[in-house]
Amino acid sequence: MAMRFMMIIKSNEDSEAGVMPTKEEIEAMGRYNEEMVKAGVMLAGEGLHPSSAGARVSFDGGKPSVTDGPFTESKELVAGFWLIQVKSKEEAVAWASRCPAPQQGPGGVIEIRQVFETTDFPEETLSPEEAARQNAMRADLERKNAGR
Repeated sequence: MAMRFMMIIKSNEDSEAGVMPTKEEIEAMGRYNEEMVKAGVMLAGEGLHPSSAGARVSFDGGKPSVTDGPFTESKELVAGFWLIQVKSKEEAVAWASRCPAPQQGPGGVIEIRQVFETTDFPEETLSPEEAARQNAMRADLERKNAGR
């Protein structure tokens, strides 16, 4: 049974400062991405602009509040991600371990988190009807993304 995992590249001072990767780093990452695509495990993957170009929407009492970036604590921020589909957490760790250094300098970290599937929820919180609706939406998204 395949499971989806998000591999999250944590930000560091350079990524938050908008330092772009070198040509060699881009080429190495391209080869890594190509390897994952050829292996059939990569579903998506992108780098993100620094938090200075972003915003946060917080909810207090159900009301949204918007804060523009930049945000402090770069080690808590996300610089990029991959969404992969593999057979186990161990396989996800193995793919992350093969990644070329995602960032130069201190703070190169990839966090691995499993994505919830509809089968992970007990029936009392996710009815069979809602699970079917969620699965249909996911299948529709996959079809739409395949046509891009």
